[in-house]
Amino acid sequence: MMRIGLTYTGSETKHENYVRWIQDGGASIEVVRLEAGGQAYGELDGLVLSGGVDIAPEFYSGRNDYFHAPAGWERSRDLFEMEALELALQRGKPVLGVCRGLQLINVVLGGSLVQDLGEQGDAVHENVTGVDKEHRVVVEEGTVLSRVAGEREGIVNSAHHQAVDRIGADLRVNCRAEDGTIEGLEWKERRGRPWLLAVQWHPERMFVNGVGDVSLYRKIRDTFLSEAGKTGH
Repeated sequence: MMRIGLTYTGSETKHENYVRWIQDGGASIEVVRLEAGGQAYGELDGLVLSGGVDIAPEFYSGRNDYFHAPAGWERSRDLFEMEALELALQRGKPVLGVCRGLQLINVVLGGSLVQDLGEQGDAVHENVTGVDKEHRVVVEEGTVLSRVAGEREGIVNSAHHQAVDRIGADLRVNCRAEDGTIEGLEWKERRGRPWLLAVQWHPERMFVNGVGDVSLYRKIRDTFLSEAGKTGH
């Protein structure tokens, strides 16, 4: 049985969206819930870093008093997920980052974040009253994402008010929104590193809500699971 580690997003409903999405991949898959104070990393075939609350600004030299800042941060979650990411990479396991997961990957590798996209950006990207936005993205030619999706552009859902600013070491942009917001990251040069892909949208709930293009959620999942199947525990 394949074992996929999934970091806990902070909501049972949202967590179950990820579980259904992963297990709809067709293989016999156990989804292991990972969270600070709970399940340790253990022996896994792959890691999914989920969405959720903003990363504490101290981890990328950001300000605490930005627009739309949360009432508090979950530093224990940040530290736990940073360690989980580093362990996955050390053990050669594929990693998929979703929304906050993309931002965490970028921060761990020395990047920084746009702390709020501002009134204009939030109007395009931020989830309002529980409803995802939708917008077009353009995929960079020659990237892993372009090979995975088989498309150069498409429609995705959107539920974020932060984004990648300075890109982390050894990463490259694979996708942008029409306003220039970075929507995807991957290795600049894999060079023997484990498979890694991160997207700013929420592929795990596109199939639930019926929004966005199939190639930008189903094929991403299927490729991740295929890579996980190559590693063994």
